[in-house]
Amino acid sequence: MNSHLLYPQIGKVIASTGSRQFPRMLHDLIQAHLSIDATQIRQLPPASTDSALIDETVFSSEQRIEGGFDDPSRLHLIRRKGDSRYEIQVLRAGSTYGFSAYERSRLDDISPLLLPMLEKHIDALQPSPERAAPESLQQRFLDRLAQSGLTLSERECQVCLGLLAGHTAPEQAERLALKVNTVESYLRRAAIKLGIGGRHSLMRWMYSNH
Repeated sequence: MNSHLLYPQIGKVIASTGSRQFPRMLHDLIQAHLSIDATQIRQLPPASTDSALIDETVFSSEQRIEGGFDDPSRLHLIRRKGDSRYEIQVLRAGSTYGFSAYERSRLDDISPLLLPMLEKHIDALQPSPERAAPESLQQRFLDRLAQSGLTLSERECQVCLGLLAGHTAPEQAERLALKVNTVESYLRRAAIKLGIGGRHSLMRWMYSNH
């Protein structure tokens, strides 16, 4: 999928964190990488697979597939943290159209991005007593900068935040009254300072635990 289409979609998923739109946005992002019929997100206690704390399934079409998913082809992504387990399961109706090794690889490639976003979504639904409101995108970005001991210029921060929010370079150029090449230049400078290789890496850096 072309990057200019992918990154705005990632931004929409991030922006929907903690809302009812998140499961649908996440499903659409995964579907941009491989053909699926449904996406299920769950939060499970570590000692049980039967009593999900959160369990939501999104289908690709409004009309549910006849017969459901009694014998589906499935792929699982699992993230364990503390006393919880976060799971993303993608499904394809009927085992006739199983996932290929290439499709599994594509899902694995984006799993470092998908699972932290799911964790943030669930955390936003269940805020701790110490946190009255979900963490803003800007605050998360600034906290990660402080944690890493790095400093970016105001413009570099602006274009990075714009990218994380799903804005394309032309959109940011118009919003900041800059040339597209100038926006791209700020992004390159920021990437060098952050020690990342590109736009996808910025998303991973943003939601990494280190």
